[in-house]
Amino acid sequence: MRQRERQLGLLYALPLSVFLGLTFLAPIVLVAGFSTMPEKVFELTHMPDFSAYRTVLAQGYWKSVAWSLVLAALATLILLVICWPLAYAMAKVFKRFTLVLTIGVVMTLFVSENIRLFGWVLTLMKGGLIEGYVRSWTGFGFDAPLYNVPVIVFGLVYVYLPFMLFPLAQGISMVPDDARQAAFDLGATRWQILKEIELPLAMPGILVGSLLTFVLAAGAMAESKLLGGRAVITIADEVQTAFTYGQNWPLGSALAMVLIAIIGTLAIWAISKADLDAMMGRKS
Repeated sequence: MRQRERQLGLLYALPLSVFLGLTFLAPIVLVAGFSTMPEKVFELTHMPDFSAYRTVLAQGYWKSVAWSLVLAALATLILLVICWPLAYAMAKVFKRFTLVLTIGVVMTLFVSENIRLFGWVLTLMKGGLIEGYVRSWTGFGFDAPLYNVPVIVFGLVYVYLPFMLFPLAQGISMVPDDARQAAFDLGATRWQILKEIELPLAMPGILVGSLLTFVLAAGAMAESKLLGGRAVITIADEVQTAFTYGQNWPLGSALAMVLIAIIGTLAIWAISKADLDAMMGRKS
């Protein structure tokens, strides 16, 4: 019977597996193939020479990789701190208002990321919404807070807030109220309850939200281009330049594969360090 159920499970999973293979794995395999081709080759019929990877190492693209990872880590940490109280309120306090807040956050995703970022550019630019009104009211202006690292981090936090908020709220909802109340009755402080009960039990949501946010932010490009100008060049920007203006598909593919390898390694390492069975309550 168990063998029969396993066979049926594999049969039911076959269509989805084929779909994921064609839509997810096939593009990655194609990019990996192009990354081994000679410079400015647009087909896979040449002998691989891995010269694109030598170019990545020789021309200092590691700086763009480092900037992408640092910006993504900063945005993830800030979002974790910002979203924790809001997610806690959504899971434990707001009750029916949680639905209203959820709809409000989700509706922001209906608008293109570029349009939302352009809105912030118009708001923060010299002569824009904020500086223009301040100058018209007071007669004094100030430099636009654009084209620097802090405003890029702000853009990442603004765009990827839902990807941290909702997994975090789901994780916090898994914390039993009885465990928290019992700790209060036994004399635990608020900090002890947070450290010993809430954070460990909410760890699945924290892990999922952090991974989602970090992976998406590490591959982000619009925030650095629209809000940061040329203050910082991220690896995604380098990939786009190589594929479009540079017309160097092997170099763009090699840069993409380097980013995929680094992020994949970090994600697998983070998951391996987490005791998923204990977090999901499957360990006796």
